[in-house]
Amino acid sequence: MNQAKTERFILLLISLACIGLTGESILMKWEFWVPPIIIIGTLFLWGISLSEKFEYSVRKVFYLLFALFATLFHGVHITSLFDIALVTVLVMVAFSYFNDTYMMNLALLEYFVLLIIQFTLAHRGRGSIFDSLNISRIILHIVIVLLIYFSCVKLINDRLDAEISDNEKNERIEANDADMEDFLSNISHELRTPVNVVNGMSDLLIKRQVGYEAEAIKNAGIRLAYQIEDIQDYTECKRNKVILEEEDYISTSLINDVVTSFRMIENQKRLELVVDLSPAVPLMMRGDIKKLHKIFRHLLENAVKFTKKGGIYIRMFSEKTDYGVNLCIEMTDTGIGMDRRARQSITDGMFQVNKKRNRSSGGIGLGLYIVYCFAHRMGGFVKIESEKNNGTTIRVTIPQKVLDETPCLALHKAYDGDVIFHVKSDKYSTPRVRDFYRYMASNLAAGIRVPLYSAESVKEIERLINKLNVKAVFTGQEEYEANPEYFDELSKGEITVGVSSSSGFKPNPGSNVIVMPKPLYGYPAVKIINEGHNAGNIEFADNITKPVFDNIRALIVDDEPMNLVVAKGLFKDYEMDIDTADSGKEAVKKFRNGDYDVVFMDHMMPEMDGVEAMKQIKKNAQELNKNIAVVALTANTVSGAREMFAREGFDGFIGKPINLAEFERTMIKLFPLVKSEKGGGR
Repeated sequence: MNQAKTERFILLLISLACIGLTGESILMKWEFWVPPIIIIGTLFLWGISLSEKFEYSVRKVFYLLFALFATLFHGVHITSLFDIALVTVLVMVAFSYFNDTYMMNLALLEYFVLLIIQFTLAHRGRGSIFDSLNISRIILHIVIVLLIYFSCVKLINDRLDAEISDNEKNERIEANDADMEDFLSNISHELRTPVNVVNGMSDLLIKRQVGYEAEAIKNAGIRLAYQIEDIQDYTECKRNKVILEEEDYISTSLINDVVTSFRMIENQKRLELVVDLSPAVPLMMRGDIKKLHKIFRHLLENAVKFTKKGGIYIRMFSEKTDYGVNLCIEMTDTGIGMDRRARQSITDGMFQVNKKRNRSSGGIGLGLYIVYCFAHRMGGFVKIESEKNNGTTIRVTIPQKVLDETPCLALHKAYDGDVIFHVKSDKYSTPRVRDFYRYMASNLAAGIRVPLYSAESVKEIERLINKLNVKAVFTGQEEYEANPEYFDELSKGEITVGVSSSSGFKPNPGSNVIVMPKPLYGYPAVKIINEGHNAGNIEFADNITKPVFDNIRALIVDDEPMNLVVAKGLFKDYEMDIDTADSGKEAVKKFRNGDYDVVFMDHMMPEMDGVEAMKQIKKNAQELNKNIAVVALTANTVSGAREMFAREGFDGFIGKPINLAEFERTMIKLFPLVKSEKGGGR
C-alpha cells in the first residue's frame, strides 16, 4: 500500500471509530463538550490530509495524537474497563501501517496508564469490582495486547528491513543499468572512428570505380553507423538526457530525406512507397530537424521490416495552433500488424516481434522506443493503430514553430489547366496500395487546387483531353510500357506527360516523357505542372547543387591518421586547398606559420584536446589580425554536443561518420558566397 492510500485508510478507520465514539458518548451521557471536539478534530485531520498543508511525517503525528486522545476519552470511563484492550489493539494494528515503532510504544504506554486509572477508580469504589474472574480477564487482555504489540513491532521492523533490502537491490540494479548504459554509450562513441574510416574509404573507392564491392561496404558501414546512433539515442532516452537542438529547416527537406532513404533500402520485396505531403504544410519551420529525420527513418525501416507485400503510405500534414503548427507524420503499412500486448511493450524499449534465433526480421529493436522518446521530448505524442495481420498506422504529432507560412507546394497563379491521373485499378495485388495512390493524388490536387481526373484507359484519356483543358498527364511505368507510342506522341504536343518509374527506366528515344523516379511524391508532380516540358527529368540527385569552395585553405586536425586520409579525400572534391595536422600542438604551430580560412578540429586528442587547440588558434588569430573559422569534427555526437561546442567557441559542428550534406550546410553558413555545380552530397 503506497503512502497516500495508507494515509486515507487510517483516516477512514479514525473517522469510523470517532463516529462510534460520538454515538456511545451520547448514549452513555458522557461529557457533552467532547463530541464536538471529536467531530471538529476529524474534519481537521481530513483537511490537512487533502490539502497536504504539513509534511507527511507531521501529519502522522497529528493522526496519532488524535487517536490517543479519543482512546483516552473512551478509556477513563468506568464502563470501558474491558474495552480498553480492544481499542488499543485496533490503534496498534491501524497505525502499524505507518511503520513507526514509537507509535506502538505510545499506544502500549497509554494502555497501562488507562489500566492504572481504572484500578484507581475501583480502589475508590467508583469502578468495577476486581474479583478473581475480572482479574483473570484483565490478565488475558494484557497478554493479548502485549502479543499484538510485539507482533506489530516485528512486522514493522521486517517491513523496514525489506524496504532497505529492496532499496539496496534497486540501487544495485540502477547502478548496473547505469554501467551498462555507460558501456553502450562509450562503445558507440569509440566505434564511430573506425566506422568513419570504413564509410569514408568506401566513398573514395566508389569514386575510383573499383566495383560493386565498395558499394556493399558503404551500405554495411551506413547500417552500422545507424545502429551505433540508435544505441546512443537509446541510452540518452533511458537516462532522460535527450537535449533538443533546434534550427530552421525547409519542410520539403524532410520528405526528400525519406525518399532518399527508401531508395537506399534493399527493396527485394518490391514494396510500393507512396508519399503524401500536404501542400499546406508551412514552407519553413523551426525544430530539431535531426531528430525528425531519425523519427522518419525509424518509422520507415520498421514499416519495411514488417511488410512482406503491398506498400507503405506516408502522410505529412500540419494543424494550425496558437504556438505554430502540430506537424503530423503518419506511416501506414500493409504488414503483419501488432496485437495489444505488442503495442504496449513498445514503450518499454527493445521491442522485437520475434526474438528467436531464426527470426525473419532484423534490427536491434530500439526504433519505436526512440520514436516515442523523441516525440515526447519535443512535446508531442505517438498513437498506434494496428491489428494482427491487418497492417499498422503510426501517427507522430510534434509541435513546431512556423517561420514562413507560405505553403510548401503551390501552383503558379497563371496556371489554369486540368490534370489526368492514369493508373489501372487492377494493377496492384494489394488493393490498399491502389487506395494509397488515390489518397495521395486527391489530397495533392485538393491542396494545390487543380482539377484532377482519373482515367482507367487510353480511350478515357482521349475523351477527357477532348472535353477538358488538360495540360498534364501522370501515369505509371507499366501503363507507359503498355502504350509507349501513344504517350510518346502525346508528350510531343502541349501536354506534359510524367511517368513514375523504377530506377533504370528510360523512355523511348525522341520521347518528351518526363521520368519521375519512385517513390512518387508531390514535389516532382508540382514541378512538372508548373514548368511543363521545361521541368526536365526529375532525378533527385541530378537536381542537387554541389557547392565549390575553391580558394579556401583548410586545415584538418586529427590524431588518427586514417581519419585524416578520409577527410582529406572527401573534402578535396570541393576544390579546397587542404593541409593536415596530427595533434593540437601541431595545428597551433601550423596556424601561426600558415594562412588558413577554416580549421576542422577533432575533439579528443592527447596532450592538447580540440577545445584548447581551438582557443589557442583563436587567440593567435586575434594577435595576428586574422579571420579564422574553427569547426568541430568529432565522434562526440551526444545530445547537446553541438551546443556545448558552440558555447566553447567553435563556429560549426560536423559529426563522425562524416555526412557530406552536413559538411556542405556548415560550409555554406561559414562561406555563403560560393560557386556551385550539379550533383552533391545533399
